[in-house]
Amino acid sequence: MSTLTETEDRYTGTWWPKRTTTAFERGSGCELFDEDGAAYLDLTAGYGTLPLGYSHPEVVAAISDQAQRLNACPNNLYSGPRARYLEKLASFLPDHLGRVFLCNSGTEANEAAIKFAVLATERPHLVAVKGSFHGRTLGALAATWSPAGRKPFEEIIGQTTFVTRDDEDALDEALDDSVAALILEVVQGEGGVFPLASSFLERAQTLCRERGVLLIVDEVQTGFGRTGSRFASQAAGLEADLMTLGKGIGGGFPLAAVAHTSAVSEKLSPGCHGTTFGGNALACAAGSATLDVLLRDQLDLHAAELGASLLENLDQRVAPLSLVKEIRGRGLMIGIQLRQRAGRFLAALCEEHHVLALPASPNVIRLLPPLTVNQSDLDRAVDALAEVLQ
Repeated sequence: MSTLTETEDRYTGTWWPKRTTTAFERGSGCELFDEDGAAYLDLTAGYGTLPLGYSHPEVVAAISDQAQRLNACPNNLYSGPRARYLEKLASFLPDHLGRVFLCNSGTEANEAAIKFAVLATERPHLVAVKGSFHGRTLGALAATWSPAGRKPFEEIIGQTTFVTRDDEDALDEALDDSVAALILEVVQGEGGVFPLASSFLERAQTLCRERGVLLIVDEVQTGFGRTGSRFASQAAGLEADLMTLGKGIGGGFPLAAVAHTSAVSEKLSPGCHGTTFGGNALACAAGSATLDVLLRDQLDLHAAELGASLLENLDQRVAPLSLVKEIRGRGLMIGIQLRQRAGRFLAALCEEHHVLALPASPNVIRLLPPLTVNQSDLDRAVDALAEVLQ
């Protein structure tokens, strides 16, 4: 263990266990380099926050240029960088989502969306899906399926009804006139990379419209090209009342948003919510540069093509292994479900092959490479997975 890892351990708690024994000093593209200069192929993209990979030159230049002119401007003042970014982001979003609240993280976005839904409907309850993950702060935790994580806070976070994934009858029963919003992920990320069934999603939208329940779609992990389309909900034919955005939106810089309809916005009064750092000039510059590259390089189509190729390669070389139960995903969001816990195999990938991947539930290896990843890097990853999972 290096001095750097010992130092970090000395000052941080055990709330976020480390998965490596070395400290990383820099990154470039799809690679991370440790303190000794060793390169690691990163198939995590910083938990999906780096769609363009590490230190993309256009994002770096945008942040550097903006920092020399204006680095922050509070939300009670108009900001040129914010206005220009909002206009660009709005043109990228589904047409019906014409209002945007900017914040700093996916959890904050879900917190805000839940508050907006309760304020707009004047109803107190939520419905979410088992296996969901919407964040760890108290409001977002109220909609996160994690009995162990929720238990200490149950008396604070109130009542949320959780329905089984793809159970349309349970959803029908749960969506009564006390429910402010249904919140869901089109593809569950932390829950194991589970795409929700098309029929369930269609039924969800129909029931919400019939009963005055707002539909919140969490695109924090699935948005901005990750699943092979701009947004997973668009590909599924959904028109959400609120869409939460994060992770890849800022190209690695802290940025998030709640896109919502004008009908929701009209129900919100001044001062009902706010943020100090949300929409700051540096974040808007990073978000703007990220959008430019995503659009110019058509990275959603790139993710669709390489994701299909990756799934085919995994199906041929990894799926037949006795340890593997199922492989699933959309675009460059892939889950490999094992018949054992994934931890030691993730460690082996890192230590033996210098390939970084993520867990998603105890038994799933999750792949979230940068959208700029190339075929040779994915082939290397499949070689490593096939060897480790033997």
